[in-house]
Amino acid sequence: MSNDTVIRIRGARLIDPYQGLEAPDADIRILNGRVLASQEGQQYPEEVIDARGLWVVPRLIDMHVHFREPGQTWKENIETGSQAAAHGGITAVAAMPNTSPVIDSPELVEWEAKRARDLGLVRLYPVGAITVGSEGQELADLYRMQAAGARAFSDDGQPVMSSQMMRAALSYSTTLRTPIINHAEDKSLSRGASVHEGRPAARLGLAGVPETAESAMVWRDVLLAALTGGRLHVAHVSAMDSIDALAWAQHRHLSVTAEATPHHLLLTDEALTAWGYNPVTKVNPPLRPEASRQALVTAVQKGLIGVLASDHAPHHQDDKARPYPDAPFGISGLETILGGLVTALIQPGLMTPMNALKLLTTGPDGVLGLGCQGLAPGQPADLTLIDPGHVWTVDPDCFYSMGRNTPLQGMALTGQARAAMVNGRWVMREGEVLSS
Repeated sequence: MSNDTVIRIRGARLIDPYQGLEAPDADIRILNGRVLASQEGQQYPEEVIDARGLWVVPRLIDMHVHFREPGQTWKENIETGSQAAAHGGITAVAAMPNTSPVIDSPELVEWEAKRARDLGLVRLYPVGAITVGSEGQELADLYRMQAAGARAFSDDGQPVMSSQMMRAALSYSTTLRTPIINHAEDKSLSRGASVHEGRPAARLGLAGVPETAESAMVWRDVLLAALTGGRLHVAHVSAMDSIDALAWAQHRHLSVTAEATPHHLLLTDEALTAWGYNPVTKVNPPLRPEASRQALVTAVQKGLIGVLASDHAPHHQDDKARPYPDAPFGISGLETILGGLVTALIQPGLMTPMNALKLLTTGPDGVLGLGCQGLAPGQPADLTLIDPGHVWTVDPDCFYSMGRNTPLQGMALTGQARAAMVNGRWVMREGEVLSS
C-alpha cells in the first residue's frame, strides 16, 4: 500500500479511555501513521476495513513483561516477545531489566529501545534496574538511564530487601518523577517455597509461602513512600493485606499505584490440585486462595489497583520440566492478557468495557508518564480491533512466544484481538503477526 492511501476503519465500537470517548459506530481514518480529522485526506484513495461487531481501542499497554534479551535468548528475545505482544493485541510494553547483563546502564537502555524500534512491531519502554546488577547493594545511575529512555526502575525478580536502599530509590523518584517498582517479597519468609501456603500445597507436600511474605514488604514500601513522598508502583499484587496497604496509601493521597495479573484474577491455588506436580502453575507471587482472588477482583473494581499486567515470564520447556521445587517461576501471559481481562471483568458484568480497558490504557500510561492522547486527530495510530464475544480455547502451541507455559492452557476465554496497528501499520491481522 502506498503512503498516500487512507486506511478507513468503519463500523467498530470506539472505546477510547484516553479521551473518555465511546461511540457505537466509529469512522476512523489514518494516513501516514496518524489519525486524521474528519475533513482531512479526502483527496486520497482509501482502504476500507469493515469492523462491524468489533471494538476499536487505542494503545493497549502491558507494563510488566520479561523479554529475556540480552543473555537469555533460549527463553525469549525481543523479536519473539514483540511478536507475542502483537499477537495478543498489545501495542506497547514495558520490559523488565532482569536480563543478563541486567539493564542497569544508559547504554543498555538505549540498546534495548533501539532493538525494538528496528523491529517495528510494538513500542517498547525500558525499565532500568534500581541497583547495580539488581544485587541490592548500590543504586544504579537512575538519572542517566532516565535520560536514555527508562520509564521506570525495578529490580523485578529480586526484591529490594534493604529498607535504606528502597528509601533512597523512592527519594530519588521525587525528582526523577519516575516510579520505583518493587517485587514485594520478604525472602526470609519465602525461601525454599514454591507455592502458596495452604491446603493444596499440604496435599502435594510442597513448601508454601504465606501471604505475609508479600504484604509485609508492601506495607514497608507504602510507609517509605509516605516518608519520602516518592512514587511507588507495586507489582503483581496478590495478598489481601497488600490491598489494605494500598487503601491506606490512597486514603492519604500518596503517589502509590499497583497492578494485578489476569492469572491471579482468574485462578486460585486449587489449580495445583488440577495440575498436580506440573510446574505449569509455578508463578511468583503464587496463586492464592479463593478469598484472596475475590478481594483482588474487588480492589480492581474499586480502583485501588489501576493496572492489569501479564508479568509475561517465558521459560524454555526443559527448565519447566524439572521437578516442581527446582523449576523456575513464571508463565507466558502476553497472548492471553486481553482474553483474561474480558473473561474476568467484562463478561461477568463486574466492570464496564470502558472502565476495564482503562487497566490496559490510561492506567499504565499514567504510571509510566507516556502521555498518550488516544485516537485524537494528529495522534499516532496505535490501535487494536477486538472481537469481544469470541470464545476461544488457550492453546500454547499457537503462541508466538518461545515460552509455552501457562496454567490457562485448555481454558475457554472470551474476547480476542483480531488486528493490531502501531504507527499506522498493521502488525497483526486475523491472528497472523506481520513482519516489519
